[in-house]
Amino acid sequence: MFKSHSIIIAALLSSALPYPVVADEPPRVLVIGAHPDDAESAAGLAAHYAAIGSEIMLISLTNGDAGHHEIGGRPLALRRAEEARRSGQIIGAPYVLLDNHDGELSPNWELRKRLIQMMRRFQPDVIITHRTNDYHPDHRYAGVLVRDAYTELSVAGNVALTPYLKKFPVLLYMSDNFERPYPFTPDIAVDISGQLDTKIDMTHCHVSQMYEWLPYIRGQIDQVPESDADRRVWLAESIRAEARSTADKYRDVLIELYGAERGKAIEFAEAYEISEYTLHLSEEKLRALFPFVYSRP
Repeated sequence: MFKSHSIIIAALLSSALPYPVVADEPPRVLVIGAHPDDAESAAGLAAHYAAIGSEIMLISLTNGDAGHHEIGGRPLALRRAEEARRSGQIIGAPYVLLDNHDGELSPNWELRKRLIQMMRRFQPDVIITHRTNDYHPDHRYAGVLVRDAYTELSVAGNVALTPYLKKFPVLLYMSDNFERPYPFTPDIAVDISGQLDTKIDMTHCHVSQMYEWLPYIRGQIDQVPESDADRRVWLAESIRAEARSTADKYRDVLIELYGAERGKAIEFAEAYEISEYTLHLSEEKLRALFPFVYSRP
């Protein structure tokens, strides 16, 4: 099921130990997006981890100060920071926004160094981010930054004053529909039927995006309901449709992981691709990292 890994990558990462078969504590989870509402794409999986007591941190590599048709700059950045804080609060996770301009993200050494520091200090077992062939340059460069920082987490000489990791995390990519240079290839599909309301609630916190900016650029601004309750119902329809589509699209993966009976019945899902830079992933080790997915005896 899992893709082969190159000898070169294995040599780069060989100084770090694989994740242990039996974890003493719930996995520590880091979700890194380009914008303050991007981590919510993984909100179903994050909610699973929150339920088993995992420490979770959500990070946006930009402050989101350009994503609106009427306001911008500092007022928008402050507004989006508060929206993100409320979203993270739902699963008990801090939501950290780095003060980089929206639309200007660059995969430079200074930002990569900061990410290395943040990752090492948090000591994640699982890192989730964008793929590097997304439509949005910030999304692409977020994927590049995370991937490049990931390969240096165990290199003691880089960012030398921050203790390097001796246990290497798993790097996951969130799903997308882009085909070039290669399409998203799921390794893990997660049943989020019980976590869907949490995902809706977290996404609902991003009022400036879900009910203003995105409807505006999609030509749907006249469809947005007035009341908060009606807006949540309206938003829930699209989130349910996307999660249902994901479940249908990757039904074979759900059946493989959950067994035929349950896999066929799952209505809502998220899917993830394991980075080719992640090594040592036997099923036994994956069960320790994703106990709510590998539920078969």
